[in-house]
Amino acid sequence: MQAISETKAAVEESAADAAADWDNANRQALHFMIGAQRMIFEEMAFAADAMLDRIRTETHLLGEFTAKLAASHSLQDWKAMGSECGRHQLEFVRREYGRLFRHNEWLVEATSNLMDNRY
Repeated sequence: MQAISETKAAVEESAADAAADWDNANRQALHFMIGAQRMIFEEMAFAADAMLDRIRTETHLLGEFTAKLAASHSLQDWKAMGSECGRHQLEFVRREYGRLFRHNEWLVEATSNLMDNRY
């Protein structure tokens, strides 16, 4: 009789352990899915912000180019304008790639944290 009760207790204990393991796995999956969803929304917000910023900057550069083109009256003025606009464009590209590099660093860190369920 004692062997039956010990066996029954062992089965109940292993069932409780299995239920706890299942609950832990479900909790981890839930945290992973919520973290992944949060990252997707943040990526969408970043993409929208980057597009608006790029449009604003390109519009500003186009306005400057148009104003300088209208103000230039000689070939010398056109050369200076082309040089200055080229510098502005290169500065914009440098800032854009710097921002993308920082964003990619954040993305790698966020993905790493998501895999560790700390996000």
